[in-house]
Amino acid sequence: MHFELTKDFIAYLKSLIEVQDVEKILECFSDAHPADIADILEQLTNEEANYVFLQFQPSVEASILVELEDEQLDRLLTVIPAEIIATDLIEKMDSDDAADILQTLPERIKTEVLAKMSDKEQASDIADLLDYDEDTAGGLMATELVRVNKNWNVQKCILEIRKQAGEVDNMMNVYVVDDDDVLVGMLPIARLVLAGESAVISDIYDDEVISVPTSMPSEELARLMDKYALLVVPVVDSLNRLKGRVTVDDVVDVIREEAEKDYQMQAGLTQDVDDNDTMLRQTMARLPWLFVGLLGGVLSSRVIGVFEDDIARNASLTLFLPLLAAMGGNVGVQSSSIMVQSIAGGTLKLTSIWMKIFREFLGGLLIGVICSVVLFLYNWLSGNDLQLTSVVSFSLLVIIVFASLFGTFVPLALEKCKIDPAIATGPFVTTTNDIVCCLLYFSIARSLLI
Repeated sequence: MHFELTKDFIAYLKSLIEVQDVEKILECFSDAHPADIADILEQLTNEEANYVFLQFQPSVEASILVELEDEQLDRLLTVIPAEIIATDLIEKMDSDDAADILQTLPERIKTEVLAKMSDKEQASDIADLLDYDEDTAGGLMATELVRVNKNWNVQKCILEIRKQAGEVDNMMNVYVVDDDDVLVGMLPIARLVLAGESAVISDIYDDEVISVPTSMPSEELARLMDKYALLVVPVVDSLNRLKGRVTVDDVVDVIREEAEKDYQMQAGLTQDVDDNDTMLRQTMARLPWLFVGLLGGVLSSRVIGVFEDDIARNASLTLFLPLLAAMGGNVGVQSSSIMVQSIAGGTLKLTSIWMKIFREFLGGLLIGVICSVVLFLYNWLSGNDLQLTSVVSFSLLVIIVFASLFGTFVPLALEKCKIDPAIATGPFVTTTNDIVCCLLYFSIARSLLI
């Protein structure tokens, strides 16, 4: 059942917290999903959230922690002793979730939590996960999975699955390894159940299995799982030894986080922020690109100053400057967005870069011709000077073609330099186009106007 968070509910909950009515507080959350509880805690003060969180059973607390944003997570973990974090929370999580939680802790507390875990094997697995870059398949994977040796018979295999299955959620396949723990294939549960007890695994397993290395970037992993509609994918090391598995819910988180990051980059934000962040943090995230825009405006004014005499002779030139700047900025952002989408979707390699640029040139030329003709007809029918009308229309054509090429080239250059190309769809392209637009427009006007 879907939970709806309302102001009245938060007000009621705060009143219960104030009088410390634990029984009624827990009643408020009796049917709530851990993700809903996490949303509720986000709406409370630090003290209120800590008080409510500590009323839950450890297994519920572990589920809630997985759903919390990093900032709220940090606030909760600071009031919980390391021993409680280790035995009541971390040990009740999947290894990948536990590693994500520990990543947010200071190094000293992280080491203390691992040392206090009673399950030393699980602690060792989590410690190994912490060594992987969090933006790779190794950083996303969980070590909980069911593996069997290809030389076993079905009866032994089933006995082993019963031992391992308690640690694994949503088990659909069994991974088959050799004596060196090298991944050789997988075995669907349905096929295993239908096979005779004396059958050998090597005779019934599927040797066609898609696996990924621990070093694969998370974005590339997300594209692969989307392309092949995979719900889970095994992760192997450089020797093809089975190390863990990544499930689709982990990849969904990657896609969401990447989309949020790209969206904020396009808006000119230099770090992840939300409406709950302090004014100072929001300001610091917004200022860098605003300074770039400010610098761009100053440079544009200097460019216009160079053509001051031309403007003095024909003041009507300034009437069309906002139109040309807006068109150049819009076309540039459109072109860069298409290119960023192509890079993110992995389709860029299907065509040569130069062919991509040439196609964008042709597209920009066609758009420029259409828009220029429309602008020319409007100015002509409005009774504007024919010479000025021609200059403005031709300038629009040149600016659109330039913006198309520039918006295509910048993401490619950023990708080559290992910089996220999504930044190209933000203020950078718009600001640069404004400067070049002024230069092109007034240069053309100086050359063509008598």
